Amino acid sequence: MSHLLADVSVSSLKGVGAAVAEKLKRLNILNLQDLLFHLPLRYQDRSRVVPLGALRPGDECVIEGEVKLCDIQQGRRRSLLCRLQDGTGSVTLRFFHFSAAQKNNLTPGTRLRCFGEVRPGPAGLELVHPEYSRISDSELNPVEEHLTPVYPTTEGLHQARLRSLIEQALTQLLQGDITELIPEVLRQNWQFPALRDALLYLHRPPVDADQHLLLEGLHPAQRRLAFEELLAHHLSLLKLRQQTRQVGAPVLEPSGHLTQAFLSQLPFPLTNAQTRVAQEISADLSQPYPMLRLVQGDVGSGKTVVAALSALQAVEGDYQAAVMAPTEILAEQHFINFSRWLEPLGIEVAWLAGKLKGKARQAQLEAIASGRAVVVVGTHALFQDEVTFARLGVVVIDEQHRFGVHQRLSLREKGRQQGRVPHQLIMTATPIPRTLTMSAYADLDCSIIDELPPGRTPVNTVVIEDTRRDQVIERVRAACAEQRQVYWVCTLIEESEALQCQAAEVTAESLKETLPELRIGLVHGRMKPAEKTSVMQAFKAAELDLLVATTVIEVGVDVPNASVMIIENPERLGLAQLHQLRGRVGRGSVESHCVLMYHAPLSRQGRERLKVMRETSDGFKIAEKDLELRGPGEVLGTRQTGVMQFRMADLQRDADMLTRIRTLAEPMQQWPEQVDQLIQRWLGHAENYGNV
Repeated sequence: MSHLLADVSVSSLKGVGAAVAEKLKRLNILNLQDLLFHLPLRYQDRSRVVPLGALRPGDECVIEGEVKLCDIQQGRRRSLLCRLQDGTGSVTLRFFHFSAAQKNNLTPGTRLRCFGEVRPGPAGLELVHPEYSRISDSELNPVEEHLTPVYPTTEGLHQARLRSLIEQALTQLLQGDITELIPEVLRQNWQFPALRDALLYLHRPPVDADQHLLLEGLHPAQRRLAFEELLAHHLSLLKLRQQTRQVGAPVLEPSGHLTQAFLSQLPFPLTNAQTRVAQEISADLSQPYPMLRLVQGDVGSGKTVVAALSALQAVEGDYQAAVMAPTEILAEQHFINFSRWLEPLGIEVAWLAGKLKGKARQAQLEAIASGRAVVVVGTHALFQDEVTFARLGVVVIDEQHRFGVHQRLSLREKGRQQGRVPHQLIMTATPIPRTLTMSAYADLDCSIIDELPPGRTPVNTVVIEDTRRDQVIERVRAACAEQRQVYWVCTLIEESEALQCQAAEVTAESLKETLPELRIGLVHGRMKPAEKTSVMQAFKAAELDLLVATTVIEVGVDVPNASVMIIENPERLGLAQLHQLRGRVGRGSVESHCVLMYHAPLSRQGRERLKVMRETSDGFKIAEKDLELRGPGEVLGTRQTGVMQFRMADLQRDADMLTRIRTLAEPMQQWPEQVDQLIQRWLGHAENYGNV
């Protein structure tokens, strides 16, 4: 029946005209199957009437009683107050929006049934804007037979409307069936409930359902659907991988003459981890299908050298390499490094960013198009239509989660020639927990650079309250007196009293007054790129002692002489961001410090985060904790792109299923039609997001 439900448009339901259909479309609901897979976020218990004497703040419940009095209270906000009583106690109903007719209807003696959330009010417990209806003593008014689902909704589409539409779809489900897309032979091992039963249960949980299990997402009916969703997700990535494998790529055999020359001029030997990862990449580049490899390495582990080696292998094979970074500062830093390393080998490195204009830009575009520039470094300016490559063989994308999927795709398409596409190397300094790598990047091979180069000193992290600001300023003075440089990071630009954050500009001004002997610079996101870059260059050249900045410096600024990092209001940042910022110091051989200056009181989560920062500098441990505290969409930076927005699954809660899903995904390939239907059912309209 599934294909039938999937073929029946929502417009066939009672009460769905063009306007409602449009709102449902916003929720990706086009047919009855979509509607049935639009699952509740939580449940309300409307199955019993709670005596007024038993109410507790925070309860969401059904109550009944008689109106004792109803009055308009004049105050800062006019409100209609209605006192309700039963034999056990009383409660106030409060309405801020009301009409004269409504007041006249709530006359003393009227019996009401209400549903709402109980809150403490000025004169005892109250319900603000409850749902209510009049009841008469002569009739028996039945309560709900099931727990009441609360669905994710969109503007202009209310719970009541959604519930009535889903009820209609459930009626159709009861009359037929819905196709199981996981073949019976594979399903037997798991004793999951049938799909039809799981859907019915979740939309209409019986009154005696284990609410705790349902709220935790651990009920067998939920596990059944979460399993199917994770499987669909995994299969879609495998499918993308297969599609990629079917496209050819240039075979880049390493001759070694450039890579050997490059390695011999480096002032340090590669770490074992760098050597291992470089070999994995080199083997990939020698294959006739595109490499898709993710290299994870903690801040400062030497990913750029590995990227340079892969670019050199492209050049040895007579192809070009493109290196792309998310910000001009980071791209420029890559350009400086690559030029310093590659120009002595006789390799021309081109540079392309938004700020490059006129003749200079034209010259670079010609060097790229003619193939004279064999390594090209830039920002997303590399995607622009006017950029054409002569023979693009390798694309290196740094901090890939900051780019939209379509941008990565368009860079791949730029290199498409005679049906072949370039190899892709994706790098990130944000360590990604294993559970996320297994599910979010199933279409990529993963390499980890898991050791730091010798000579890097661990950063000593301290957490102090901002009432001790004076001591922190003295610490800055002392560090600068020893010819060291300091970062001072503010987490907001705008003055905002409510958040009690000091704006970067105000901080810079007050530090200039307190530390008149220091040369102080300022960088924030509202500045023009050229201004930002010139301040950063001055800091790098040690023409500034102290750099006040917003989090724009999070990624990739390398100033070995900077040994102190002050972060104000660190409780407002995620762990990954704090870890990235801390990685800006400790790049030289001198002992470095990171001061996390928080504003009390801290939330439980804020305390947890700062504790983790103090206890470990292992990026992977920090990433695991970050995932636990913030959830996968935040950690991957994909909340904007629509990736990983699971409806039923939760990568942490359901991590135990991932290994089983990987083993199941292979045999599933024998049923290609089911695989396609499963992907359509769960990812439907978002299937090509991972197509990188």
